Amino acid sequence: MDLELTFDDGPDPVWTPAVLDALDAHGARGTFFVMGERAREHPEVVGEVLGRGHAVQLHCHQHLRHTEVGREAIEADTARALAVLARLGVRPTRWRTPWGAQAAWTAEVAHGHGLELVGWDVDTHDWRGDDAEAMLRAISPALRPGAVVLMHDGLGPGSRRADCEQTVRLTRLIAAG
Repeated sequence: MDLELTFDDGPDPVWTPAVLDALDAHGARGTFFVMGERAREHPEVVGEVLGRGHAVQLHCHQHLRHTEVGREAIEADTARALAVLARLGVRPTRWRTPWGAQAAWTAEVAHGHGLELVGWDVDTHDWRGDDAEAMLRAISPALRPGAVVLMHDGLGPGSRRADCEQTVRLTRLIAAG
């Protein structure tokens, strides 16, 4: 099935490579919406994502909810993340905001940086810590060609799980199709 498998809140030095292995085992491609501060801490992982033929796009620098901070804070956060990614040779064209939250001015900020705002069609809710099989059962009715599937290769704010092992397992199950 032609799905877009996407991952937020990385790169993570343990879980991003594990997700990459799961994707590569089935010849699947992923899009990684990364956090600038984590990309700065783990540039080798960003390089590995790119080197394996996957896409790197923008999530944020810090995980700020657009509806809870002002435009200036998001402008600064976005500029910082884009600067980090530029130093790594990455020029994002797509932006998925933290929690998918957008303020009235988010689209203007995106346009100012030449970024397309993107969301998802299928939310795995993997951050809750459910097992992979339960997540797959819950999302299966929504898996259709062209669907954008949201997962997380890092532990972001609000995560209720200790690790991303079930996301890795879910990635394998989805990619095996």
